[in-house]
Amino acid sequence: MVSFKVAFFLFVGLMVGASKAQLCPTFYDDSCPDVSDIVRGVVQQALETDDRAGARLIRLHFHDCFVNGCDGSVLLVNQTGVVSELGAPGNANITGFNIVDDIKAALEEACPGVVSCADILALASVHSVSLVGGPFWEVQLGRRDRRRANLQGAIDGLPTPFENVQELKEKFGRVGLDSTDLVALSGAHTFGRSRCRFFDRRLNVSSPDNTLDASYATQLRQACASSRDTFLNLDPTTPDDFDNNYYTNLQSNFGLLGSDQVLFSTPGEDTVDIVNMFAGSEQQFFDSFGQSMINMGNISPLTGEQGEIRCNCRRLN
Repeated sequence: MVSFKVAFFLFVGLMVGASKAQLCPTFYDDSCPDVSDIVRGVVQQALETDDRAGARLIRLHFHDCFVNGCDGSVLLVNQTGVVSELGAPGNANITGFNIVDDIKAALEEACPGVVSCADILALASVHSVSLVGGPFWEVQLGRRDRRRANLQGAIDGLPTPFENVQELKEKFGRVGLDSTDLVALSGAHTFGRSRCRFFDRRLNVSSPDNTLDASYATQLRQACASSRDTFLNLDPTTPDDFDNNYYTNLQSNFGLLGSDQVLFSTPGEDTVDIVNMFAGSEQQFFDSFGQSMINMGNISPLTGEQGEIRCNCRRLN
């Protein structure tokens, strides 16, 4: 006879498996068959006038999934019953909402009330990457939108540019992601920009960061001299392409953010070998990045009758 404890864990395991099983790449095949093409078209149009559009969208997806799972909550603004996650320091200056609004408008015209904002972020991410030379992965779909936000969860759970490897691993581990996911997903910094305020503490002349190339530090110091809000490329070599140069940059101590460089410059950490692997094989990076994006996208999704399908991604229905 199966004990109560064993039966309980079997039940929980089946329920978790069932939740994940409800996400599938064909979820909208009948209800909105052109969903991927519509999202791709809007993202492509955004990229024509904004090189940072892709980085903006994937950051929204990342910051959404790390707080209560991939549920569209990062998009909610303050309103009755909702204290927005946008008040968290990690969400300061986060952008891309206008592109999400454009995607939502296009989808509401084609198939009203069908596609969730959480799924929009997942689809926008894959097209943001593939349109600039990166991999394409099979996006799992069927998420629904949460009817609340979690400001404290955003404050506590979002990784910061100032953390060491152990702190980063701990935050990734909380949501079920491992060291390979950490290093692979950090590779999204192969495109995009960062404000000087997020790395300028590494440029202190009296106590320089010895994991930052000295000549590169001089260039950064000059570029940041006028304002801490100056934007600089995360990847100084191919800033608008999705490739594995992020990892070769780390090998040369050209990681812009401290939280990037620590992945390679912390002795004894398993992240060092993973950086070397991705630096040596772009295909290995692409394969791992796609799988890690799927892993991240599976964090605690709402499915079935949970939550809602928002008409406006920034507000509850």
